[in-house]
Amino acid sequence: MSPRLKLRDIAFFERPVQFARPFRFGAITINATPQLFVRVEIEVEGRGVAVGASAELLVPKWFDKRPELSPAQTVDGLRRSLEIARGLYLARTGFLTAFDLHASCIGAQVATCAKKNIPALAAAYGPAEIDKAILDALLRAADISFFDGMAGNVAGIDARLSPDLKDADITAFLLGRKPLPRVAIRHTVGLDDTVEGEGGVADARENAGASYFKLKLSGDPAADAVRLARIGKELDALDRDTKVTLDANEQYADLVALQVLMDRLDHDAALRPIASRLLYVEQPMPRDITRQSPLGSLAARGFIIDEADDSYDAFPAARALGYHGISSKSCKGLYKSIVNATRAAKWSAGGERFFVTGEDLTCQSGLAVQQDLALGAFIGVTHAERNGHHYVDGFGETPAIEAAAFAAAHPDLYTDAGHGTRLSIHDGDLLTGSLHATGFATSVHPDWSALRPLEQPKSLQEYLA
Repeated sequence: MSPRLKLRDIAFFERPVQFARPFRFGAITINATPQLFVRVEIEVEGRGVAVGASAELLVPKWFDKRPELSPAQTVDGLRRSLEIARGLYLARTGFLTAFDLHASCIGAQVATCAKKNIPALAAAYGPAEIDKAILDALLRAADISFFDGMAGNVAGIDARLSPDLKDADITAFLLGRKPLPRVAIRHTVGLDDTVEGEGGVADARENAGASYFKLKLSGDPAADAVRLARIGKELDALDRDTKVTLDANEQYADLVALQVLMDRLDHDAALRPIASRLLYVEQPMPRDITRQSPLGSLAARGFIIDEADDSYDAFPAARALGYHGISSKSCKGLYKSIVNATRAAKWSAGGERFFVTGEDLTCQSGLAVQQDLALGAFIGVTHAERNGHHYVDGFGETPAIEAAAFAAAHPDLYTDAGHGTRLSIHDGDLLTGSLHATGFATSVHPDWSALRPLEQPKSLQEYLA
């Protein structure tokens, strides 16, 4: 029987994060953005009061890419999503399981956000961050780790939001998990990143010994082909076997443009170093175009959705269009990741391969990277994009005392080589041993006194003033 809880408080904070280098993906270049922190207090039936925490960047122009909105307006959309979710969650005053609470709020969250012109992907951000903090508190109250707690379904996850599954499917999937002791990093090569020479793709100081690479696409087949050929030469120069994934972040206008790039990959000798290493292509077209465009013969390439994953029925719908995979990101919802991993395992039992990938929208050192890494290790993601350490200098604006506390509690994940506390990468892998701590993959919470309250979102009139 999953323990029941009721919420006593939800508080939001933020901290500025300055990037060490520009990160360009899709149509946006990020140089800085705030990091969200969530603190919840819950009362667990028969176990007393506990506090939990989560963190995630407030990333502009990813959850909502509408061109008429400024980057700041899309960040404010995420702040509104959080505020709406807080109201809905706190309105549930009785004792519920963690998943009861999520399931009872997610429909109203999406509907309320839609009325305020917030798309479904951004709407899910608020519940996703609150759910992580609630789970952290629940695991602390139960005195168990994330891995043990989820194997025993401490959150009470069932199939009410995924009618294509049975409760027993989810229970069996959770019980059968053996968390990975290490997860390989997939090194991101952003659109503005150096390709050749010092600081380039083959520079060990930049790629951290990675054997997996995630290459961003611009949506222009000719320009992308030229750039991929350059990257392929650099990968050929490495003294290890490497694999790549491609991510267009919705930049390919339609199947016609996408077919041009795929034809180049199939027939252009200069692109053979990329084509021979390619694992899958991520979210090539805009989410609305994706839903209307069966992949047809292109499906053999192995495509996944990411930004189009904005509901519990997104993966079955994508499967019907020819997609074989879907991304796991804790900012889209940890329960949805687990449901989708259950689906992939069940569907693959029929002989056709379906999979869940690990993609990182710059999870920062500390809570964010640890919780997302634990989720991936639990559901079996063997390699995950990890770019927070690449685009941000270690713990960034985090006070040194707080960073040192995380490093002391998780010495397999962090190191200080004389340039501040940074993610510790072992032969291209991250180790998960210390994530078996009580709570959601962390022995440490942030210094709440060093954070500022979440900014109130501005109105459109304020932006126009």
